Amino acid sequence: MDTAEKMRWPFSDGSVTDLLDARSLHGSPDIKKKAQFHSSLVQKLALEKEMEGHVGCVNAIAWNSSGSLLVSGSDDTRINLWNYNNRELVHDIDTGHSANIFCTKFVPETCDEVVVSGAGDAEVRVFNMSRLSGRRPREISMEPTMVYQCHSKRVKKLAVELGNPNVVWSASEDGTLRQHDFRECSSCPRAGSANQECHNVLLDLRCGAKKSLADLPKHPLALKSCDISSVCPHQIIVGGSDAFARLYDRRMLPPLSSCQTKTKPPPCVKMFCPLHLANSKKTYLHLTHVAFSPNGKEVLLSYSGEHVYLFDVDPDNLSSVRYTADYVREQLFVPPFHKVPAKEHAKEKKTSVNTAPRNLSRVDMCKKFMQVATRSLEIGKNLMHGIEACSEVLESTEPDIDDDMRHGFLCTRAALYLKRKWKNDVYMAIRDCNRARKIDATSYQAHLHMAEALLQLGRLKEASEYAEAANRLLPPHCQLSQQVDDFKQRVASAELEKNRMDQNGNSKADTHGKLRSLSEILFRPDVGGSSEEGREDSDYDDEMELDYETSVSGDESRENDQDILRGRLSYRFHQREDQTNEHTGENGSIEFAQNDDFAFQSDVAIDMKQRYVAHCNVGTDIKQASFLGEFIASGSDDGRWFIWEKRTGRLIKMLAGDGAVVNCIQSHPFDCAVATSGIDNTIKLWTPDANATSMVAGPELDVLSAIENNQRTLCRKRQIVLPFEFLERVRMREFSESFECNQS
Repeated sequence: MDTAEKMRWPFSDGSVTDLLDARSLHGSPDIKKKAQFHSSLVQKLALEKEMEGHVGCVNAIAWNSSGSLLVSGSDDTRINLWNYNNRELVHDIDTGHSANIFCTKFVPETCDEVVVSGAGDAEVRVFNMSRLSGRRPREISMEPTMVYQCHSKRVKKLAVELGNPNVVWSASEDGTLRQHDFRECSSCPRAGSANQECHNVLLDLRCGAKKSLADLPKHPLALKSCDISSVCPHQIIVGGSDAFARLYDRRMLPPLSSCQTKTKPPPCVKMFCPLHLANSKKTYLHLTHVAFSPNGKEVLLSYSGEHVYLFDVDPDNLSSVRYTADYVREQLFVPPFHKVPAKEHAKEKKTSVNTAPRNLSRVDMCKKFMQVATRSLEIGKNLMHGIEACSEVLESTEPDIDDDMRHGFLCTRAALYLKRKWKNDVYMAIRDCNRARKIDATSYQAHLHMAEALLQLGRLKEASEYAEAANRLLPPHCQLSQQVDDFKQRVASAELEKNRMDQNGNSKADTHGKLRSLSEILFRPDVGGSSEEGREDSDYDDEMELDYETSVSGDESRENDQDILRGRLSYRFHQREDQTNEHTGENGSIEFAQNDDFAFQSDVAIDMKQRYVAHCNVGTDIKQASFLGEFIASGSDDGRWFIWEKRTGRLIKMLAGDGAVVNCIQSHPFDCAVATSGIDNTIKLWTPDANATSMVAGPELDVLSAIENNQRTLCRKRQIVLPFEFLERVRMREFSESFECNQS
């Protein structure tokens, strides 16, 4: 760390002086955008104002197009409008919603007079603020001009199109994306009523979710988020209760339909998912936020129980790749050297010759970065800084970095990932090993690190094969052969331990018990544990069948115990690998309830180009990730929000933004200002402060400790053990008002 602190970690946007020089010399047209969230300003962000006005969790915030107003929605079912110039409350409106407000937006081209909201009562309400002129800001009860009740479950996100004042789109957990045209109707009957026949369903994804890329879409896709590209407004992206974000072209979709008949999901134009999550089949894995970049060329995904990922919309370089289901295993587990035909080595071996003059100062800086990374690996500390040092070089497009240097950094970063063992670091190490082998197919380091990665995944047979390949690549009597021998002993020990656990775990008794807290009721640790600390879950292990019975009894004599759930519940259910609507035909084949001509969703997905790690997203399903110029920001369950450099994934800022959880992050359209909200009933406004520290803003000074706590929480294995209907009842506050914020 000492060496890293002495080094200057340059940012890709240079200095403000460089921007001014570029404007004077070349007349740069986007100087304002580049200066808005310049690195020198982002590093100095600090809390300027804490705006009070709500009496519940603030679940939604959004700026108007000019940045003069901010609208917020809360668990108190009220909408507040704030003046950006004086940071004061303008209007406090009682919306009439009967449940938590999860989303709110200004409708474009309406002079900021029309505001729309969506809530947990499954309603979308539209308000005309022109009726409030001259009225006092407090305690205003306002009748909506339009009410849409056609959704059957919570409305989680709204989308608007720039320049379109007539249409708003709503994404709901009922699996539909609806298009509400203000010119057609001002209200619609409640879902399920006899005369409910609204033809406003743009996307019917009630049979649109899939557990893996190879699966047919046959599960309900509860939508959590949606966004419309500001550059190509015909493009709309949605994310929900599986690992895949889907991009649709509205011009290619069928006509609007009714929800009375369930239709097959239309094919999406593009699908986004990190390659290592495409076949995970983890039941808890889902998206909480999807967003287009301001230029429409990138999309940002935030996962519950996972990290934040960046994708190219139109990948045309090596940083992003299109892949199919068959390609997933091929990329994650490339055969070792001695099992690849000789002719394939010739294809993989790159012989690039850099004839351009090399910048010696840049080469010297790369050597210093390697020293930082190597020292972090040797002492086993500051591994995050070592990884960032490698990423700084590997994500560079400078011609001074040749293949030999790139190979060295890839192998070093892979080793750092494997030693750090944060969530899915093992897959990042596998990616680096594969990239290193494309440079040098006979790389001893790449093979040995791949063996370690496979051991962490519990794939002992493949790990032994890679260790054997690494041994073959060493010259006779090489001192490094001791490393391979030690590794083989570890594999043998792991095999013995695995056999012992298999023998002891053949029979498991039914679990009965009295659970005292909501967290215990909704989640429990996995029954199976790893014998090796830090071992990653194997995406290819068979899922375990589970019988579970629990009863929860209220204890009336302990009214002060907040951990007791009142009432009596008794559930017994059977969890299987795949619960689908299917039956066995006369010939023994499986027949699905869907038609035989069921259209298969696109089986081609786009892989990530960058990952952002430090935060924790498991507690709420409305957590956002946002673009701040050339930076990425996300909220976290630890009450902080984090900022990374977009290109390298380097963490540059950590700020204390809430007493519990930061959910929402919205950047100002023109100024270097960011609004955040969460479980607290206040909205925080952040602007640059010359006296602010560069890295940390808030009482927590131990950055690494805070991040490691987040990773431990993120890696904690949890499995839902109650039916979806029960979870919905909890979320809809049928049990207790106190569950609102934590279950939002």
